[in-house]
Amino acid sequence: MKLLFNAHIHTLNPSQETASALLIDRGEIVAVGGEELLNARAEKFDLGGRVVLPGLTDAHIHLQHYALSLQKIDCETSTLEECLRRVGERARSAKDGEWILGHGWNQNAWNDLTPSPFPAREGESASPPVGGTRGGWPHASHLDSVAPNHPVYLTAKSLHAAWANSAALKLAGITSSTPNPENGEIQRDERGQPTGVLLESAMDLVSAKIPQAGIGALADSIRAAQPILWKMGLTGVHDFDRRACFMALQELHARGELQLRVVKNIPVDDLDHAHELGLRSGFGDHRLRIGNVKAFMDGALGPRTAAMFQPYVGEPENRGILNMDGEHLFELARQAADVGLAMTVHAIGDRANHEVLDAYEQLRAYEREHGIPALRHRIEHVQVLHPDDAARLAQLDVIASMQPIHATSDMFMADRYWGERSRLAYAWRTQRSHGARLAFGSDAPVESPNPFLGLHAAVTRRRADQSGEGWIPEEKLTLREAVEAYTIGAAYAAGMESRLGILAAGVLADLIVLEKDPFASSVDELPAMQSSATMVGGEWVWSSL
Repeated sequence: MKLLFNAHIHTLNPSQETASALLIDRGEIVAVGGEELLNARAEKFDLGGRVVLPGLTDAHIHLQHYALSLQKIDCETSTLEECLRRVGERARSAKDGEWILGHGWNQNAWNDLTPSPFPAREGESASPPVGGTRGGWPHASHLDSVAPNHPVYLTAKSLHAAWANSAALKLAGITSSTPNPENGEIQRDERGQPTGVLLESAMDLVSAKIPQAGIGALADSIRAAQPILWKMGLTGVHDFDRRACFMALQELHARGELQLRVVKNIPVDDLDHAHELGLRSGFGDHRLRIGNVKAFMDGALGPRTAAMFQPYVGEPENRGILNMDGEHLFELARQAADVGLAMTVHAIGDRANHEVLDAYEQLRAYEREHGIPALRHRIEHVQVLHPDDAARLAQLDVIASMQPIHATSDMFMADRYWGERSRLAYAWRTQRSHGARLAFGSDAPVESPNPFLGLHAAVTRRRADQSGEGWIPEEKLTLREAVEAYTIGAAYAAGMESRLGILAAGVLADLIVLEKDPFASSVDELPAMQSSATMVGGEWVWSSL
């Protein structure tokens, strides 16, 4: 039994908002109170007046990609030159023929992208932006110049585009005659030659050739990433990677080394197998459990593949890529619902979100007709909505799984490519006002998984180095509302609201200790906050005290 005392505890429990002591036994909180608990026969931890919050959950992370990204080149640079310098540096130390891997580039952020005689992508002008103007695309030849003897594959910040050099294209067999795969595009120059940029499913043509880490090595990578997440204040995640990640998580769990709570979502490609096995959402235990079936409705804003009703500004032929319509999605969702699997669908553009909502409207009727309890369906990102759809998530009881840090990262791109439509982009206040449930995450490694960066974005709608009212300030949240989206909202989305999200008797003892009280601090102090000690299931997994 453990007693945490002399603390300023924000429980997020409406029936007992604050306390100074917690009594914990066998992984659960058994009492919340004050001095009356001090005589308990327990191992005592004097927290010295520090602040305690429920553990935070990242409701959308790619755990395998994030863990492996810690070993890759950081390509999130302000210039193309710096990105190429980092690639060249890695190539000089790499073994002959070794793959050079990186993540995080964003061509929209580079102000030194050298013009080339090639169109940026199909449907755009044959004259790309001039040097110093953002929005062009890199080329395989850029990478060839710094790494001619190694295959290079760099994923974009959005994870919806990749950039490969000539050696990687050759290994993948990509030539001028290679057709575009379904829901993907191989960018080509005016002569029809591949430029090295791959969009959406075309990325798989190269990534399939990269030697994959074994399950044991992947498990070790995830284990090594856990302390980084604990220090950030995370005690749980909802993971959206695939089979190898699930196997690695199972191995860690079997070893007793999985010390995050993980909700594991199933790729829609595996729906038939899950249906045959009769898997259902919530199967597992409090450490590792099945979540929803994950489908993709469209692409992303960065590569302008998010599916839109109207064209992107300045690209009259481009409305993005819609992977399926609402009818197709409903058929998949119906199959999932028959065995008790909820759906979660990636939707960025207003057209994509509309199609998902249409499918969910049919799905809710199907659940009622067949006596299926209303499942906890989600939309991942909900990045921009048509005004007619703004209230529909609440009306259909669909969880808005959103990532606040996307707004501050993407706001300039959103204004540039979506124009006036951006008024309902990343619209957390609108969703909450209509009554939708919010669950917040990061989409790491697209963004940092640090929830305090997300909290800052949610309450300011500006970057940490900016001042002022922020972007579309009408959509700001209060800090309490934002914290609840990382705790109570994430727990509800996981079907664990009776066990997680607040600090109360009978709830699992997942919590973080902070040096400063975020509710009594300037919002500009949020980005620098981190956990001084993190507890999962009543055990200290991280401490710097």
